[in-house]
Amino acid sequence: MPTTTGDAPADPRAHLRADCSRCTGLCCVAPAFAASADFALDKPAGTPCPNLRADDGCGIHGALRERGFAGCAVFDCFGAGQHVTRVLHPGEHWRDGPATARSVFAAFTAARALHEVLWHLAEALDLHGDGPLRAELEAAQRDVEHLAQAPAGVDTTAQRHRVGPLLERVSLLARATEAGVGRELRGADL
Repeated sequence: MPTTTGDAPADPRAHLRADCSRCTGLCCVAPAFAASADFALDKPAGTPCPNLRADDGCGIHGALRERGFAGCAVFDCFGAGQHVTRVLHPGEHWRDGPATARSVFAAFTAARALHEVLWHLAEALDLHGDGPLRAELEAAQRDVEHLAQAPAGVDTTAQRHRVGPLLERVSLLARATEAGVGRELRGADL
């Protein structure tokens, strides 16, 4: 969890913000891409994108959209890339061999899902303030933070389902206090 320095509170989401300079290009290798409006090509999971350079940077970063990689321009790992690279697998690189690659990719996939849940919990805590669900939100945040320290093998779908109803309750409370709110728009084509 983030700490405070001096009198200024720490950014509770600092560790959930992507820092590509501290990663090994995991989002360019671990997930699969399907040729679509977001990706110019099919790429199997665990295969490096052809635009990934040897230094783990993107060879077309400045022209992602123009080159057909809009999905890359909007992808957010929620800090999972640097977490896996610097905390869970320090000194290891997915290029070190197939066993290391499998381990790193599994950790990245799970950490990314857990970090997304943590982002939503942090947003809910901001939105909810000192409301009646604060203790539950903080407990859920601690639990998911703990899981993110050893994410391989964690059932991330189960974690989303566990936290989802709590986030929904926060959402309902927030919408109940907004003027003019009351219509249920879940699933609506807006």
